[in-house]
Amino acid sequence: RKSGIKKHSSTDEYNYFRGIASAVNVGDFTLSTFYSHRSLDGIATDTALTSIQKTGLHRTQKEAERKEIFNLQLAGTNISFAKNQLKAGITGIYYFFDRPYKPQIREYSKYNMQGNNFYNAGVDYRFRLQRFLFLGEAAIGKGGGMAALNSVQYVSTSGYKVMLLHRYYTYNYWAMFARSFSEGGYVQNEKGLYALVEGNPIRYWQFFASVDFFAFPWLKYGIDKPSSGFGSLMQLSYSPRKDLTMSLRYQYKKKDKNHTDAEKIKTVRPLYRHQLRCRLKYSPNDYFFLCTTIDYNQVYPQGIPANQGFQFVQTLSYAFPAFPVKTELQGGYFHTDDYESRVYSYEKGMIYSFYIPSFYGKGSRTAAHLRYDFHRNGMIIAKIGQTIYFDKSEIGSGADLIDNNKKLDLQMQLRVKF
Repeated sequence: RKSGIKKHSSTDEYNYFRGIASAVNVGDFTLSTFYSHRSLDGIATDTALTSIQKTGLHRTQKEAERKEIFNLQLAGTNISFAKNQLKAGITGIYYFFDRPYKPQIREYSKYNMQGNNFYNAGVDYRFRLQRFLFLGEAAIGKGGGMAALNSVQYVSTSGYKVMLLHRYYTYNYWAMFARSFSEGGYVQNEKGLYALVEGNPIRYWQFFASVDFFAFPWLKYGIDKPSSGFGSLMQLSYSPRKDLTMSLRYQYKKKDKNHTDAEKIKTVRPLYRHQLRCRLKYSPNDYFFLCTTIDYNQVYPQGIPANQGFQFVQTLSYAFPAFPVKTELQGGYFHTDDYESRVYSYEKGMIYSFYIPSFYGKGSRTAAHLRYDFHRNGMIIAKIGQTIYFDKSEIGSGADLIDNNKKLDLQMQLRVKF
């Protein structure tokens, strides 16, 4: 990481290491080394691992039986150089399982990770030249695959920001813990060019626009041939006062996807998605905050009538000035034609985590969040939420089936610092 070795402080039970790490500075150089040994959840036979579970949930007997099925050992090192406006580094990592990983292979996934020992090696750089910032990274993996990302950013004296980013991830590159900019969600099987511009053209107004051209050289889940797409986003914000902000955002995306018609004939055709969001934020003081959000979606495959989705969300939060208590209430109504036209809504959750549930069909969502700091080193959070579907008599399936149209969730968190 650009900030060096850091402790794990998230509720994520998959993306972290457990072991020992150290960093030594020698002049302009820093040498970091680390080792991790963890037991992970999965599905396995006597001789092979067939699936890796990432949820961290052990709610049912089957989920409990998958707990800590296999071991992962990992070791790596990084050597970085930093002087003036230049920073560069070399990283190597080697990791292996205690049994071979042999997942079920589909045509789209035949280049995914298989076996029981893997490695990645890469170089990275960061260089600032006056108002320009250049940064990037390139890596190789087992099997000869490679991934590269490079960007250039410019900030003008008037505050305008322009960025151009190029990414290239081969279909046979794989890194178990890789995170990077992508459209498909993985650092694999993707190439693209992204550009953005941001600035304040007029007093009180802020403008943001971006475009993204991307392609997938190999098949993907739900796309039975190499494909490509395009995305764009524009947002205009108006803040006449410090306590008031109004924004309008429009997002467009064209992306190939499998489509099965009435005659059960499957083809790959473009899927068009239009998303519009209006938002009003009002905060007259340090204690009170009000946010109103309206979302509208329109989604349709080429040659098919559009499906639509709508959502209205109202959020109210208040921090009591005389007590160390903060509360937030949120309520919303959603109405979508199908799953593809689903809507998303951000909700405040526990610390070190975020919660953005999706909704489709017809229904409402209400949630209440309470935080109490009972000591400078102590804090407790409680959250309760309920989703009611107006067009369903049951929710979920299998072990998650709820024989009702209401779904209630409760979360609590206690933190004590020593």
